[in-house]
Amino acid sequence: MLTKRIVSSIVLIGIISGVIFFDWLCGLTVTFFIVAGLYEYFSMLEKKGIKIYKYFGIGMGMIIPLSIMFKFEPTKNWELLFIVLALFSLILMQFKRRDSSGVIVDISTTLFGILYVSWFFSFLIKIRYLPEGLGYLASLLLITKLGDIGAFLVGVKWGKHLLIPRISPKKTVEGSLGSMLFSILGALAGKSFLPFNYVQLLVVAIGLNILGQLGDLSESLLKRDCQVKDSGNIIPGMGGVLDEIDSLLFAAPVFYFILARL
Repeated sequence: MLTKRIVSSIVLIGIISGVIFFDWLCGLTVTFFIVAGLYEYFSMLEKKGIKIYKYFGIGMGMIIPLSIMFKFEPTKNWELLFIVLALFSLILMQFKRRDSSGVIVDISTTLFGILYVSWFFSFLIKIRYLPEGLGYLASLLLITKLGDIGAFLVGVKWGKHLLIPRISPKKTVEGSLGSMLFSILGALAGKSFLPFNYVQLLVVAIGLNILGQLGDLSESLLKRDCQVKDSGNIIPGMGGVLDEIDSLLFAAPVFYFILARL
């Protein structure tokens, strides 16, 4: 399992290193991850017995990153308008149902998937399309993914005190601290790409790491509710796409808003 995890990590790093230099290719890759992540999310809910609108949700979720790529912005907050229209469409779809039980759960879980996976992760495209966006995105990936690596390495080697066993039985306090240390190292490695002094850099690194760990725990919470170990098995030794992007789902929007206000 460890060998598969290492090989998968090397392949992912190679793919990301290749696509990140081209904004359009980066956008398409993010869109692919969104579609795969939404498929895993909706598949988990199906196992739980929820009647979600799987392909409607995937289709709607795919439009958000593509609209950002092609700068299709009829309004200032186009994504929010789109989400409102998605909600309106979901409500209209309920009129065809023979049974009204579970309507609120079905609508809510479908819309949550679009927000949680598609809208949040699409901020990677927004970051990449900023001036100096290549360096910003590379720094975000360094901070968050090194945090994931630090949590795994330190947790496996020295982890003794469980963090929140009800949600994630393997995450430890030691792994959490290791994650934060590695994120700080990642921020230092990317300092030349970021418009922050050392104090600001430290605050940003710690903040993004906390958001990354919350994203990881949030996805673990969803998996526990659906009673699955991994969101999928597309990545050998690592699980599903959603398992790999979870630490970016909360960190990416916050990082974008920080950068957009500089």
